[in-house]
Amino acid sequence: MPGTATDQAVANIEALRRGYEAFQTGNLDLLRDELFDPDIVWHTPGRGELAGDYRGTDAVIGLFVKQFELTSGTFKVDVHDILGSDDHGVAIATFSGERNGKSVTDQYVHVCHFRDGRLSESWILDFDPYKVDEFFA
Repeated sequence: MPGTATDQAVANIEALRRGYEAFQTGNLDLLRDELFDPDIVWHTPGRGELAGDYRGTDAVIGLFVKQFELTSGTFKVDVHDILGSDDHGVAIATFSGERNGKSVTDQYVHVCHFRDGRLSESWILDFDPYKVDEFFA
């Protein structure tokens, strides 16, 4: 039936939702041990300090730790919606943070590929990448 989510699509949506909750609460072990594929690749756009491709769970968790460090723990995400299919999950969200007397708020889309029930590849697409670059310069 068109428009009906499969069990795998629902599982991917739930995994992405759990991942965002874990990120927000600092439960990085849940991400590492249950939600991320060990060979995950995380693509962060731009030219700022955090831009680049991160390979493996340790590198991705290191990216998250650095985000929190650079923003003195103020980096947070507000998820607007999460969509999914058998192979992908997509989050529509807003992030915000403060750094060196500056603050930033920007919307983004987060596209995730799932393999065997785990997030295996991630692409962040910022609404205003220049603003994000300037913030993390």
